[in-house]
Amino acid sequence: MSPLQTFRVAFRAIRRNKLRAALTTLGIVIGVGAVIAMMAIGAGAKAQVEQAFAAMGTNVLIILPGSTSSGGVKGGFGSMPTLTWDDLAAVRSDVATVKRAAPTMRSSMPVISEDQNWTTSITGTSPEYFDIRNWPMALGSPITQADVDGGTKVVVLGQTVVDKLYGPNANPVGQSVRVGNTPFQVAGVAAKKGQSATGQDYDDAAFIPFTTFAQKVQGGLGKYLQGQIMVGATSADVTARAQQDITALLRDRHHLAPGDDDDFSIRNLSEIAGAQQQGTETMTLLLASVAAVSLLVGGIGIMNIMLVSVTERTREIGIRMAVGAEPHHILTQFLIEALALSLAGGLIGVAAGVGVAFWLAARFHWPMLIQPDVITVSVGFSALVGVVFGIYPARKASRLDPIDALRFE
Repeated sequence: MSPLQTFRVAFRAIRRNKLRAALTTLGIVIGVGAVIAMMAIGAGAKAQVEQAFAAMGTNVLIILPGSTSSGGVKGGFGSMPTLTWDDLAAVRSDVATVKRAAPTMRSSMPVISEDQNWTTSITGTSPEYFDIRNWPMALGSPITQADVDGGTKVVVLGQTVVDKLYGPNANPVGQSVRVGNTPFQVAGVAAKKGQSATGQDYDDAAFIPFTTFAQKVQGGLGKYLQGQIMVGATSADVTARAQQDITALLRDRHHLAPGDDDDFSIRNLSEIAGAQQQGTETMTLLLASVAAVSLLVGGIGIMNIMLVSVTERTREIGIRMAVGAEPHHILTQFLIEALALSLAGGLIGVAAGVGVAFWLAARFHWPMLIQPDVITVSVGFSALVGVVFGIYPARKASRLDPIDALRFE
């Protein structure tokens, strides 16, 4: 018996029971569809976390000053200035794992154009800030070291501020705005950064030289830095090492004894993003595992139906073997039937899973990312399920005695 004839006999048997075949494949359809939909939503969430991490800036550490304490009530980190400008210089020059460091001094103030105004976050910083944040300019130029040295009244606007003051697609470079009551010239517009994972609009901000900030926006504190220090490590692999090195340096500079608490705090944004991403991956794996159970149930359904089919077609098997069919022909026929059912369920499940993923993403505004490798693995796994759960009924059919099979009622 030729392989082509075996295929024809197998597919003819499936067509004779269309409803049963459809119900048999339903478990595979649900399993594959659920796996693809859940993995697509999970991959989208992971990509969103990675995008948020990229927006924050890679290899970033934030050094916060200490906290006040009055009557047993502590004000939290940042409430008492403990970082000095010399600390900033030491972090830049004495820590080998630090590539860049920039001060960040913030205040909320109105930015006023000719006929519009918008209250936003004003950040006094240095040119290194935009390199640490991996934040290029869309228009114009960033703050320069010459601006810092000269206390120049220049400002870099975020895209949201530009939209509010001038409208979309406007080019305000070279125009004059007032920050509070002080006139500034717009030097550049920062590229659109988007939102953080917590909904903070990075583009709703304006940036000026920190020397100008201390003179025109908020008076300085002499040797103390009234704000935070943002640090960029030399690479992602040494971010944790940079945190340790900075901690050791500042403890030594602040003359803290071994048992004393730090009078500063260092936040590692890589750890925060990594924890979020790990949580997303764990949830995706959990959902995919639950969905994979449907594939197992579908495989058991295929084995059950194939066993019923062997019993129903015992006389047919006996007749085929009596006219010359070999046991491997019978084995191949039933395996083809099981494989065809599982593959059909897998392909329908792919279409259903992609459709459900798109619907969920549109309905609940979730991120989504279709992964071709997940589709390939799901279809391959559905085929494997058909073979694994079809092998026992196929072997049982191929081992029937022709005489007993012909006598079966």
